Amino acid sequence: MRIAFLAIAGLVMGVVGGATIGIGLGLAWIEMFNTSEFEGYAGMLVFFTFMPLGALVGGLAGATLFGMAAFREQEVAIARQRMPYEPH
Repeated sequence: MRIAFLAIAGLVMGVVGGATIGIGLGLAWIEMFNTSEFEGYAGMLVFFTFMPLGALVGGLAGATLFGMAAFREQEVAIARQRMPYEPH
């Protein structure tokens, strides 16, 4: 259950972070390549291309990283339970 919760939390945080980075990259693209702003073309390019792509990549990366971290933490906890007691 903890793995699923952390994967979902990573997904949400990744989507927000990825969308933010996508907007920033889109604005940089517009400035560097002098994209036309006729009838809002530049804004549509950023918000319909760069933002969704950033959200997609960020969401997948966040869910994967958080899920892997939670899974490894669970493996470590299971391994600690299996270790025999060694008196010092």
